[in-house]
Amino acid sequence: MKRRKRNLVIGSLFVSGALIIMFSAEPFLHSLKALAVAVGVSEYVFVQWLAPFLSEFPEKVSAFYWARKIKGAPMAMMNLVSSNINQWTMLAGMIPIVYAISSKGFNPVVFDHHQKIELVLTLLQSLLVFCFLLNMRFSFYEAIAIFVLWACQFFVPSSREEIIWVYAFLLAVEVSLWVFKVNKPQAFRKFVKLWKEKISTKK
Repeated sequence: MKRRKRNLVIGSLFVSGALIIMFSAEPFLHSLKALAVAVGVSEYVFVQWLAPFLSEFPEKVSAFYWARKIKGAPMAMMNLVSSNINQWTMLAGMIPIVYAISSKGFNPVVFDHHQKIELVLTLLQSLLVFCFLLNMRFSFYEAIAIFVLWACQFFVPSSREEIIWVYAFLLAVEVSLWVFKVNKPQAFRKFVKLWKEKISTKK
């Protein structure tokens, strides 16, 4: 395919995707809220956790498919990690920009108490998984712990503030293991090694 034609196809797909999202986002949100009421789960929690999962369903399917095999499991993990990096950098950075444009001013995004709890919970959860992955491995027990804590705060929203302290405790345990050299984070040494190899190849 010629470059001009390829760029036209890519641009058309981009515009088509944007139009689909623009016209389907609101009905999709209302459907999720109605489903949350039918199931008996908090609308806020339901939308917060289920909407990203459904919108990224193809990515999750490919990750779960790779995770079925030993050689594919690391690729599945990296697929999800790269997605989270994208969400916590570019996408999160775009929210204040879009908000500023819509509000016609450089106004800060203000969170209420419930949203602050959600934000702290999400940050601690991400930080805990980050600490787990610093060992360059992700054990079955670590995965179970993360899943159980997520399930508790999802199905019992009233326990979210208590689960924040559980995450904080587990983080303290991880840091203590590093301090007393029970576990040594491998990621930093791997990074230094790769950096040196990169520099040496350039020379």
